[in-house]
Amino acid sequence: MNPIEQILNHFPILILDGAMATELENYGCNLNDRLWSAKVLMENPELIKKVHSDYFQAGADCAITASYQATIRGYKERGLTEEEAVGLIQRSVQLAAEARDEFWGELEDQSNRPKPLVAASVGPYGAFLSDGSEYRGDYSVSEAELVAFHKDRIEVLIDAGADILACETIPCLAEAKAIVKVLKEFPDVYAWFSFSAKDEHHISDGEKISNCAQWLDEQDQVAAIGINCSAPHIIESLITEVRSQTAKPIIVYPNSGEEYDPTSKTWGEGSSANQFASSTQRWHEAGAQIIGGCCRTTPEDIAGIAAWARK
Repeated sequence: MNPIEQILNHFPILILDGAMATELENYGCNLNDRLWSAKVLMENPELIKKVHSDYFQAGADCAITASYQATIRGYKERGLTEEEAVGLIQRSVQLAAEARDEFWGELEDQSNRPKPLVAASVGPYGAFLSDGSEYRGDYSVSEAELVAFHKDRIEVLIDAGADILACETIPCLAEAKAIVKVLKEFPDVYAWFSFSAKDEHHISDGEKISNCAQWLDEQDQVAAIGINCSAPHIIESLITEVRSQTAKPIIVYPNSGEEYDPTSKTWGEGSSANQFASSTQRWHEAGAQIIGGCCRTTPEDIAGIAAWARK
């Protein structure tokens, strides 16, 4: 059964985790690397498990695995064998599941929240390219190439036991369609699709998000539709656009509102945890049922969601 539907049948909201990379940097990791947090899977996997645990303690009902930038091709370019690459991608799921099971086993009161899910991150083709194209969608590849790229990793993530796939930061409908084509080869698997957006109405490549929602609404294996890694101030309008075209659950997990400067590789000022938490309450009122944070958000931000959601 659709794991998101199972939870939302019993709870009004499903709380996601926040940024993985931000917390890894807070623990001293240097992520200035093409592999980003996928590099930590190679170097210090227990730290990834620690971050998952931090988010569960903060109130998250779902851990998104550290596989966003973990691809077989990317690891092979780093000199690993295919077998080693597959093992690391599987490990991303296992670490999240271990953290979840340990947390749930020690939780005294399980009545006011669901047993958390493990969502396997399926980052876009642009994340593998590491050239910013996940925020443009200007890939010069065919649908068949996108299908082949995604199929290898999706198969590994499913085999590792993920509860659901998190197809995230998708910049163009063409890539979403390619991933749905892969999903059809695994008919028992569900996925959510969240796009990166450029403004209140359009995803990164300029397509209307309402058109994306309309197409995905027809796909049985799509468990939720929404937006991630986008500015908080455009989220409410995007929820309205998605809601106009689908009855599927709406998922939002934007970044903290800080602007990233790719030249200096630094972040500007963002919203405080209090501002973020009050925004998430507005997004829920606007129709989002699955809410969390993306880049630069923290366990404190997730605790802020839990504070109003579990009163």
